[in-house]
Amino acid sequence: MTIDGKTAVLVHLACPAAHLQTPQRFNPRCVARQINAVLVPWQVKPDHLALTMNALRHAESLAGAIVTIPHKETCARLCDRLEGVAETLQVANVIRREADGTLTGRILDGEGFVGGLRERGIALQGRSALIVGAGGVALAIAAALIEAGVTRLRVANRTAARAEAMVDRLRQLGSGSVALEVGQADPTGFDLAVNATSLGMHDGDALPIPADLITPGMTVAEVVMVPKVTPLLQEAADRGAATVPGEAMITGQIDPFIDFVLGTARDATELNKD
Repeated sequence: MTIDGKTAVLVHLACPAAHLQTPQRFNPRCVARQINAVLVPWQVKPDHLALTMNALRHAESLAGAIVTIPHKETCARLCDRLEGVAETLQVANVIRREADGTLTGRILDGEGFVGGLRERGIALQGRSALIVGAGGVALAIAAALIEAGVTRLRVANRTAARAEAMVDRLRQLGSGSVALEVGQADPTGFDLAVNATSLGMHDGDALPIPADLITPGMTVAEVVMVPKVTPLLQEAADRGAATVPGEAMITGQIDPFIDFVLGTARDATELNKD
């Protein structure tokens, strides 16, 4: 990769940032597609996010940003406009800087997550799903699962009020064919159980789902990417369940990230003409 004065820069907003795996996939893909762009991790504390977002509006070499924990909902509120389901859910994980400095956000987490399941032959139509967590990534995944045809979806979260708020937002999607509920992180009777929290990222974290309730025949999926095999996934595999690592969600988003921020209408080489 050659970086020069015309390179379009994207920043990956996170806190912490040491675990990020997207730049390692994004940058080689830009090389393969002959796009003059680079994605750089940026660790930004929540208290400084608004100031950072405002600064990005004035950086003319900046094409956009990818957003991860814990910034997805706050970034959505700081965007000038949201596209697609991001507008309804008020959550974003990718931002495009327009020529006038305004910021447009979308959410691709759900699309990537469902794509990762389908690549592994996991059917979703008519199935049931448990999602543990009620943050931005959980919300996006839930919306995508509803669109993919699940008929029952439970949200479990440490703070029940936050889970209730998430279910209320999902109802705004207008899908009356899905039974939405708030409950415990008990996977009994569910086809799919998803950890959409950061639990498992650090040594000593509690399991987000009780291991003794995982049974053969169900699928257990992660959003945590490091370690690749979290304690939850190891417990699930030991009990005969199918497992899907967190990296599957990111792999399915790389080209959509590039297309949204650096699409043909905004060729990266045109961002910084002499």
